[in-house]
Amino acid sequence: MIADHSSGHSAQLGNLSIRSRVLVVDDEPLVLEGLIRLLTDRGYDAFPAQGGCDALIAIGKQQFDIVLLDLGMPDLNGSEVLRFIADRGVETPVIVVSGESSIDAAILALRAGACDFVRKPYEYEELLRRIDNTLTRSRLEKENNHILQRLQQSEKWHRFLVNNSPDFIYTLDPQGHFTFVNDRLESLTGFLRNELMGQHYSVLIDDDDISRAENVFNERRAGDRSTRNIELKLKCKSGVRRPRLMQGRNKTVELTATGMYENDKNPFERRFIGSYGVVKDISERKQAEETVHYQTYHDLLTGLPNRALFRNHLGLLLAQNKRSTQSLAVLSLDLDHFKIINDSLGHSLGDELLLAIGTRLRQCLREGDTLARLGGDEFAILLPALSERNDIEPIGRKIIHVLSEPVYLKGHEVYVSASIGACVAPEDSDTVDSLIRQAEIAMYHAKTQGRSRLQFWESGMQAPYSERMQTEADLRRALARNEFVLFYQPQVNIATGEITGFEALLRWWHPQRGLLTPRDFISIAEESGVIVPIGDWVLRQASAQMADWSKAGLPQVRLSVNISARQLENPNFVDSVMRAVQVYALNGQQMELEITESLLMRDLEANAIKLGRLSATGIRIAIDDFGTGYSSFKYLSRFPIHTLKIDQSFIQELEREENISIVNAMVSMGRGMKLNVVAEGVESQGQLDQLQQINCHEMQGYFYSAPVSSHEATYMLSQPFRGFGALPDSAIA
Repeated sequence: MIADHSSGHSAQLGNLSIRSRVLVVDDEPLVLEGLIRLLTDRGYDAFPAQGGCDALIAIGKQQFDIVLLDLGMPDLNGSEVLRFIADRGVETPVIVVSGESSIDAAILALRAGACDFVRKPYEYEELLRRIDNTLTRSRLEKENNHILQRLQQSEKWHRFLVNNSPDFIYTLDPQGHFTFVNDRLESLTGFLRNELMGQHYSVLIDDDDISRAENVFNERRAGDRSTRNIELKLKCKSGVRRPRLMQGRNKTVELTATGMYENDKNPFERRFIGSYGVVKDISERKQAEETVHYQTYHDLLTGLPNRALFRNHLGLLLAQNKRSTQSLAVLSLDLDHFKIINDSLGHSLGDELLLAIGTRLRQCLREGDTLARLGGDEFAILLPALSERNDIEPIGRKIIHVLSEPVYLKGHEVYVSASIGACVAPEDSDTVDSLIRQAEIAMYHAKTQGRSRLQFWESGMQAPYSERMQTEADLRRALARNEFVLFYQPQVNIATGEITGFEALLRWWHPQRGLLTPRDFISIAEESGVIVPIGDWVLRQASAQMADWSKAGLPQVRLSVNISARQLENPNFVDSVMRAVQVYALNGQQMELEITESLLMRDLEANAIKLGRLSATGIRIAIDDFGTGYSSFKYLSRFPIHTLKIDQSFIQELEREENISIVNAMVSMGRGMKLNVVAEGVESQGQLDQLQQINCHEMQGYFYSAPVSSHEATYMLSQPFRGFGALPDSAIA
């Protein structure tokens, strides 16, 4: 076919005139009707498609010479139609006719396969000219004797339009003056086209990059030897209102440039006529890279270096110190009792406190020192260029003194202290990991020695730290190895001596260390998080024991289980308790959860909701160690509490008159609130007599029985009621 340039809508094949077939796709009936009428009047065979779905059906049934495609359609948008055409290899050219005015819409359409983009509203003649040009180009490409060469050129042109249309494109004369710039210049730099035309390229280059830009903008090489992707900074015009994406006084770009020559048959006589280049804005990418880099190596709350950056600094200084005689010190600093502050005031104020502490610590250090936050309330300090070990002590004293001053946070006056551990390189070690570990061990030792002090690393400190790590490792394996066991201590009615319940007490049969009580491992289990699966095991084991007693026909008693902080804070806490009760088909009132006062106060609202859900199913709630915390009517009334357990510290000194008054008040308070009151740690007849006089409900302690195994607890329940009296030795564990 040969294009008919006079009509723009038909081609000649022999003596036959072939009318071009045009598919018009638009969801607006008036627009669609108008285009069909216009094209028909101009000699085209126009076919309507009212929406993307109709367009796909039409394209699947017949061939068209060109498609006019709207983008915004409710059933199937233009982008999806373009994708359909591309996926099926349909070679029909598409002109997007859309009301989208952004350059991004045009770029996306071209990238998706459109050959042209016309914005609504448009001039009819301009649209017809675009259609005619597109058809002419299509026909020429199909019938040209050098089709391969033309297809390659078309691919390059298409790639240029798609990939470079959002970029700044320019040409320079041989002296480096601009002879062409595209419209992207203004949005990129703020300069207008007429402000740059005829100007030397240096007016656009940031002062720091002038020397680098000289070789790039004066590029004379062409082809594969030309300059590609050179990073530079361009100036942004000052004193103008810049587009949203323009920030700062310069833009980071990548520049690709090549030399231009006159077309001459003799390559040795071609005349250099200038250069052209493509400038890609990479400022957002650079900013994103910088953000990722910053987040990788900094603590996002305080802005301080994190553990990774601290390690890098330490490693670099250790390498430098090998060539000098100076020492450096690593300090590990941990705030004392920060968790209490965080839990009582909330995490938001806890974060503000950490920010204030970071600011104060910076003020204590020299310019070349490094302060980092390793996580939580743990900081690390790197002190380079030390003459001697004693140089550390004044800095440590200054830090402790500065941190002792009160911090004011939204009406709260907060006091904090810090324990500091220090080690020195190369005396103590010359490796990064060893120095950090030694400083942390020294810091933990400072906490055990009274806190708020500086402690230097000593070789003997390693043993307990290693033992702690070993205990944690053993704990993680203990569940799988079935090394835990429950013991049971009876709770007895003080008036009758009848067993009313048991408290389940965890023990650990350690393969090397023997039987361990909670004081040997619970704190480590809490800190490591292992307490959560251990707590779930205790709930299941206790429930299974109650189910066994019920099947054996033994008297129904309640079984109390201690709940840890990590368990209560776990989002799945309520579900884990309910699952244990339901799996063993227990009556909820047989289960009693013991929770300390301080634990309840950590998150009043959340804890009240969780315990309320459990209480609604019949599960009982007991306040453990009552009297050592808040002991407040106000908070007691907010929780569904059934039992108060008076802490054993009050019972052990019950012979003292003031303690009798305190315990009497606790019992009276519990009775007044219709709560069951249990006295813990009863060990003598005198203590029992006093409790009977003040009408305490129940007792628990060695006077009646030590914790016993499940077998012995079963035996105790199976015996006829016999009142008070020490159990035989065989029943004591």
